[in-house]
Amino acid sequence: MNKRLIVYILGWVLIVEGAAMQICSLTSLIYAEHEALYFLGTGAVSALLGVLAVKIKKPKNMVLYQKAGFCATALSWIVLSLVGAMPFFLSGEIPHYIDALFETISGFTTTGATILAEVERLSHGMLMWRSLMNWLGGMGVIVFLLALIPKLGGQQNIYLMRAESPGPIVGKAVPKMRHYAMMLYGIYIGLTLIELILLLCGGMGFFDAINTSFATAGTGGFGVRNANIAAYDSYYLQTVIAVFMMLFGVNFSVYILLITRKFGQALHMEELWFYLGIIVLSTVVIGINIMPLYPTVHDAFHQSFFYTSSIITTTGFGIGDVNHWPMLSKSIIVFITFVGAMAGSTGGGFKIARIVLLGKEAKKEFYLLVHPRNVRKVKMDGKSVDHNIMRSTSVYLVVYVAVCVFSFILVSIEGRGFVTSFTAVAATLNNTGPGLGDVGPVGNYAMLTPFTKCVLAFDMLAGRLELYPLLLLFTPAAWKKS
Repeated sequence: MNKRLIVYILGWVLIVEGAAMQICSLTSLIYAEHEALYFLGTGAVSALLGVLAVKIKKPKNMVLYQKAGFCATALSWIVLSLVGAMPFFLSGEIPHYIDALFETISGFTTTGATILAEVERLSHGMLMWRSLMNWLGGMGVIVFLLALIPKLGGQQNIYLMRAESPGPIVGKAVPKMRHYAMMLYGIYIGLTLIELILLLCGGMGFFDAINTSFATAGTGGFGVRNANIAAYDSYYLQTVIAVFMMLFGVNFSVYILLITRKFGQALHMEELWFYLGIIVLSTVVIGINIMPLYPTVHDAFHQSFFYTSSIITTTGFGIGDVNHWPMLSKSIIVFITFVGAMAGSTGGGFKIARIVLLGKEAKKEFYLLVHPRNVRKVKMDGKSVDHNIMRSTSVYLVVYVAVCVFSFILVSIEGRGFVTSFTAVAATLNNTGPGLGDVGPVGNYAMLTPFTKCVLAFDMLAGRLELYPLLLLFTPAAWKKS
C-alpha cells in the first residue's frame, strides 16, 4: 500500500478544508461575529498540518491501486469530519463534540440530518459552514483534488474517483481523469450559480440564497431557517428549489454528453428515463392521495413534487410535516428513500442504475428457466454489461442489506419504536436526512443517545462512500503488505 501517497492526499484534504473555512471567517467578519476566530484558528492549524503532510517525505510514486485508493478516500472523509467539527465545538454553539461531529458528518455526506432544534440560533459563519459542507461533500473533495493536482489526476488513479463517486460504474466521458474532474466541477459550479441567480430573482436574500444553493447542489438539505424551505412562502422559490434538486440528482455524465453534443447517447440513457419516470409516477400517486388534505389540487401536487424531488435525490428539504400524510404516501416516500438518485449524481441512496441492473438480471434468470439452452446477456444503454459489474452489484445489495439490518438492531437498543428507528437508519444510510416519527421533517436527532448517533454517523459515511471504502478500513488484511 502506498502509505506516503495516502498521507500526501490527507495533507491536501486538510489544506482545502482550511482554505474553505476562511469563507466562513469572512462571513463572520461581515456580520461582526467573533466566531471568525474559531474558523481562522482551526483553518490555520488544519492548513499547517496539511502543508507538513504534503512536504515531508513527498511520495515518489503517485499511483494508487484499488485497496489504497479506497482507504485514502475513506480516511480523507474521516479527517474532514473530525477537523470540520471543531469550529462548532470550540465556539460552544454545539457544546458536545459527538453532536458537533454528527452535524459535521451529516453536512459533508450531504445527509441533512441535524441535532439542532433551532438553526437560526447559530451565527452566520456557522450557518455558512453547514451549507458549505453540503456543497463540498456533494461533488466530493477527492474529485476536487483530482482536478486541482496534475500528478494526482492521472488516469491511473481512477480508484480514487470510484471510491467517492456514487454508482456501480464511473463513466469516463473524456479520456483524461483530470479533465473529467474539471468538467464535473465546472458543471457543478455552473448549476449552483444559475440556481443562486433564480433565487435572488425571486426575492430571496443573498445570504439565504447562497446557503440554499449550496445545500441544494450538494443535495444536503441544510437550511438556515427553523421552518426550512417552508420559511419561504413562495411557490416560485419552492419550485425553483424542487427543480434544481431534481437536476442535481441526474448523472453528471448526462450533462457532459450534452455539452459535448452527444445528444443521442444522453437521451438514450436508460437510467435517466427510469429516474424521471419514478419522479412523475410518485408525484402523481402522492398528489392524488393527499389531495383531501390541501385546499387546492395545485397545493397537493406542489407538495407532492417538492417532497418527491427532495427524497429521491436524498436532499431532505421540507415544506411541511409528512407524518400526517396517508400511509400510501408515506410508504412511497420510504421506498424512494432507498431507491435514491442516479449514479454519478450528488444524490445518495441505492442508486437507480443498480436497481435497473438487478431487475434486468432477474429478468434474464426467469428467461433462462424457460429457455435453459439459450445464452442471454444483460444490456444497459444498448451495451452488454460486464459480468464483474453484475457480480459487484449483487454483492453490494447483500452488504447494503446487512449494514442496514445490523444498524437497525443497534439503533433499536434505544427503544424509540420501529418507525423512528427504521427510518433513522434508512435516512442516514441513504443520506436523506429526515425520516418519520421522532426524526421526521419537523423533528431532529438531538434526543438520541451518543451511541445511536455514532451508529448513524457511521451509516452516513458508509452510505456516502458506498460501503466498501469505509468497511475496508476495518479489514485487517487491507493493512498488510501485499
